[in-house]
Amino acid sequence: MDSLRILASIAVMVAATAATRALPFLVFRDRKVPGFVPFLAGYGPPAILTILTLYCFKDVDWTAAPHGAPELAAAALTAVLHLWRRNTLLSIVGGTALYMVLIRMV
Repeated sequence: MDSLRILASIAVMVAATAATRALPFLVFRDRKVPGFVPFLAGYGPPAILTILTLYCFKDVDWTAAPHGAPELAAAALTAVLHLWRRNTLLSIVGGTALYMVLIRMV
């Protein structure tokens, strides 16, 4: 890809991100927020994280060694780190690092 296409792609991504952030404020500026919006705000993130977690485990071969041990250990460490420190970056880095070590050694 040439430089112009890269810059155009970045500009489109910036515009799309800014639009999705500003749109709710523009739409509900003078109106009452519908009841489903707080519902989605409360239940949406846990539902999305559950779907992403299940997606991460979809290709694990539970019948062959190591039977998903690296994936389960990394997920457990991620959960423990997050419950302990409430630091998303620490949780992601810790779980990813353990997973990378385990898939190289197991």
